[in-house]
Amino acid sequence: MPRRKLLILGLFALALGLAAAVHLLTGDPLGGLHWPETTEFLAGRLRRVSIATGVGAALALAGVQLQALLRNPLASPDILGITSGAGLGVAAATFVGSRAGNASPGPGVQTLAGLVGAALTLAVILGWSKRRGGIDVISLVLVGVVIGMTCSGATLLLHQLLPDGGVSARLWFLGSIDESVPVWLIALSWLIIGACVLTTMRCARAMDASTFSEDEARALGVRVGRLRLTLLLTSGILTTISVVLAGPIGFVGLIVPHAVRMVLGPHHAPLAIGATLAGGACMLLADAGVSAIPLSHTGRIPVGVVTAIVGGPLFLLLLRSTLKHRTLP
Repeated sequence: MPRRKLLILGLFALALGLAAAVHLLTGDPLGGLHWPETTEFLAGRLRRVSIATGVGAALALAGVQLQALLRNPLASPDILGITSGAGLGVAAATFVGSRAGNASPGPGVQTLAGLVGAALTLAVILGWSKRRGGIDVISLVLVGVVIGMTCSGATLLLHQLLPDGGVSARLWFLGSIDESVPVWLIALSWLIIGACVLTTMRCARAMDASTFSEDEARALGVRVGRLRLTLLLTSGILTTISVVLAGPIGFVGLIVPHAVRMVLGPHHAPLAIGATLAGGACMLLADAGVSAIPLSHTGRIPVGVVTAIVGGPLFLLLLRSTLKHRTLP
């Protein structure tokens, strides 16, 4: 890897460390920057830092994989509705558990249900977006938005049918980091994210070759079917992890890969590492921002609200640029 790219990756790692330091200084009920005064507060903030970093890294890496898989700059877990599909799976597991024994299902059951929801959603979207043997960019986005809205509506309905009327799930539905997530689940999530990073690195050359047509990729020795299955599984797993940890978070998996690609270029080996680091840093800064705002009565603002407000306009600019360069029939 060229020295320039190694230097840039080092700067991304430094930015991640600085973002973590800033996050540790925020969260005081009175506002401002303060180091935690007790070990308990420090442990809570460290757990929050771990969750935010993992969610951002998972979403950004999933975005890199989906954009390579579909050769589509608009592909991301939330735009394609995969995030909403995983959220619907988690909500369905919670609803069934509440009806069966008035108890919330364990994180393992929620993760499995979220993975099934993400896989089914992606399968439906790909099936409806095929045109003449290929994937149509505009159809992919439109179908993904419709499926995502449908899954979000169904998730909200299931939450309303819960015994408490969905009060306990309101913050999760908006995308919020909860410090009560078990430590073992955080550790397991990081192990899976690390495995997905290594898998992406192993597939990097094949992903570079897949940016051409399928025939050209096969001529270069790429097993296209195997690569697709690998990227589908890993992107679905990463999306499910983010949903289980913090609920549906939008636009991180879309914007971060593009920003990193502008700096590092299109090669997927440095892009995967850079997006993972940058995604974690962005989520840390977003959560640090909401943690620094003192709200005595309503609690913290969900971090998903911040990513939606910032990412929405950026997505419109990206969509406009894509439509401008699209060849009309």
